[in-house]
Formats: sequence, C-alpha cells, structure tokens
Amino acid sequence: MDRVIIVRYSELHLKGKNRGWFERVFAVNMEKSLKGIKHEIHRHSGRYLIENFCESDIDIILDRLGKVFGIHSFSVALKVGADMAEIFEAAKQVCFGKGKFKVETHRADKTFCLNSMQVSSEIGGRLLDENPLIKVDVHNPEFIVNIDIRENGTALVFNEFFKGAGGMPVGTSGKGMLLISGGIDSPVAGHMIAKRGMTIDCIHFHSYPYTNLQAREKVIGLAKQLSTYTCGTTLNIVSVTKIQEQIHSKCNGDYMITILRRFMMRIAERIALDCGAQCLITGESIAQVASQTVEGITSSNSVVKVLPVLRPLCGFDKDEIIERSRAIGTYQTSIEPYEDCCTVFLPKHPVTRPKLCDVLVEEEKLDVQGLVDEAVSTLEIISL
Repeated sequence: MDRVIIVRYSELHLKGKNRGWFERVFAVNMEKSLKGIKHEIHRHSGRYLIENFCESDIDIILDRLGKVFGIHSFSVALKVGADMAEIFEAAKQVCFGKGKFKVETHRADKTFCLNSMQVSSEIGGRLLDENPLIKVDVHNPEFIVNIDIRENGTALVFNEFFKGAGGMPVGTSGKGMLLISGGIDSPVAGHMIAKRGMTIDCIHFHSYPYTNLQAREKVIGLAKQLSTYTCGTTLNIVSVTKIQEQIHSKCNGDYMITILRRFMMRIAERIALDCGAQCLITGESIAQVASQTVEGITSSNSVVKVLPVLRPLCGFDKDEIIERSRAIGTYQTSIEPYEDCCTVFLPKHPVTRPKLCDVLVEEEKLDVQGLVDEAVSTLEIISL
C-alpha cells in the first residue's frame, strides 16, 4: 500500500464550461507550492492525489498545501487495491487504538461487489474483532475510518480531514496592487483578496533616511510571508522622502497625512497600470486612524482616475484584524518595533475630516506632477 495525499477543491465544482481552465491554474499553484519537494500530482475525478513523495516530507507538504487557495480539504490516506482484504489492512493502520468509531464508505465504483453500507459494516465488524478496546458509535464517534472506493480499481483509506484555505486559485481573478506598510492591516487585506483568486503585487513607500533600513527589511519580510499564499509576489519600493519634505515645508502641517496619502494613491495607480494591475488594495478600516474617516478616504480616492480601490477590512475592528494576522502568520513580523512612516513629519493634530476644497488649496503649493515623477524614478523592484 502507498501513502498519498487527497486534495479536494473548494468552489471550482460550481464552474461551468471554463472549469477546466480553473483546474489547470489550481494544479499549477499546487506545483508551485511544492517546488523543491519530490512528488507527483494526478487528477482523479474531482480531486487530486499527491503521490510518490518521501515520508519525511509529509509535514512540509501539509503545511504548504494549507496555504494554497482553492483547496477545500486534504487528507493523508493509504492507497490500496479495491479488494476487501487490502481495504481491511489499511483500515487497521488508520484505526485508533481505542475509543468510539464508525466507518464511512464512499463508493464511486458502482460495480464494486458490495454497496457502501455493506463495506462499512464488513470493515467495522472486522475491526471490532481485531481490537476489543474500540466500539461502534455512529452518532458520536471519536474517530472515523473513511473508505473511498474509486473507479480505477483502487481504494483510499484515511481518518482525518485537514481544512484547506478555501477560496479560488490565485491567478483566476485578475491582478491587484496592494499598498503594504509595516503594520498589521495591509498583509491581511492582501491575503483576503488573494483568497478570491487575485494575483497580488505590492507597493511600499519609505522615507529613508528618516526611517531606517530595518523598517524596509520588515516590509520585505511581510511581503515574503504573504507570497507563500500568492504563489510569489513582486514588491515595488518607492521613496516619498522628497514629497514629505515638500509638504512639511510648504503646506499646513495638519494636512500632512491627507496630502501624503493622495500622493501614494497617485503613485500606486501609475505603477499598477504599468505592471498590468486592475485595482488597488488597501488595509484601511473605517475610523481606525485619522486618515481612515469617510472624508479622508474620499480625499484619497479622488486622485485615483482609472482603477477601483478595494478595502476588504473596512468593516473590521482591530481585534478581528489581529486574529486574522495571527492565523496567516504575519502578526509577529508586523509588531516588530520598526515604523514604516517618519515621526518627524507626523502632525500633532491631523485633520480627520478634510474638506476636499481645503486639501486642493494646500496641494496648489506643490509641484504635484513633478514630485510624482521624481518618486516614481526611485522605484526599486524585488521579486519574492
């Protein structure tokens, strides 16, 4: 008997005539996630089997599969011939040493000599004869022996379902540009949109030398962690030092955050269009900070001329965002004490409900297009 991993996909079964394309993207993403690990992936009527891997790699494979969007669940199984004796030998190996259990059988091969209930009854009876420390409880079992009899003359026997990441395969819903900071929110926003099948590129704004290089490395680390869910990503790094200096010297300081945010959105849209992205993504949550009021969001949105702006965290409170950050593994990096924005330029009393007419008056003091062009010229691209 061989040890295999059964992979069941999530929403793909709802697709119609283009389902084959979604499945091909899904299979490619699994291959990418398992790069560097010996394995084979085979498709079998609505599910995939990962075979011919080293036993020592099982934990690594399971960890990586847990980050592949599109997977509903997966199981480590024993693959045997569709023969009752072989199925029983496999069932003995996945059966717990004691406790209440039941046997559940799925019979895809309708020509098999016994029906599903007969297989479950037969195997369950043999297990009881073999081990006096177990007993049947079909209503509240402590473990389940699952038997899946396939059409190709094989049977899969297993006892656990591991929950997958769900969602849609990355690469099936276009491409977005995530404004990523060193904080908790933006990686979570990127993860949520990637879960719906979108390829994610990132853009980060820094103020070196006012911010240190450790802040930059922190963001690279966050983007790298996010890339384990997105089958890789490209991190675009842009300096806004000159922009902050100009706002600080020429504009009402209380508008610093509002105006800087507008510059970031202009730059992000320009770079997004250059790389083929179809939307911007931010980690904004209504009323969380001064710039995330409806008025502040309206102000920054007004400079985005072509692309939609997705804000998946708008209705989340901080505890919910932190919980998701912990779940995807970015929280500890996000709370490292390296700020992504320069405290030298932060106003003591930022405007929380900026009027667009007042913002435009302040921006007239600046060479907006020149500053955008200069910032874009500092672009550094890192592939992760």
